[in-house]
Amino acid sequence: MTTKLKVQIEITDTFNGEANYSWVKRSTIDGMENKSDLAIVKAVKKQIGWSNIRCRVERYGDLIRLSPFRDCVTCFITFHTYGSAS
Repeated sequence: MTTKLKVQIEITDTFNGEANYSWVKRSTIDGMENKSDLAIVKAVKKQIGWSNIRCRVERYGDLIRLSPFRDCVTCFITFHTYGSAS
């Protein structure tokens, strides 16, 4: 069995620049093994409909945050692995 990578996506509103979570939309993307952060961000933006929206990208270790300019929403991208390399 090989190791698989699952990308979890959370979109929520913001209040004063911080995540508010008064509403949240969640989804996942499977099969993102051996992809760069840029490729993953592009795939996520395509799935959530932000392909043509310019965003600020912040990286916090295993979390990526996308924040569109002049909009009160944010997207968190987290990574989860499962399976084994044996």
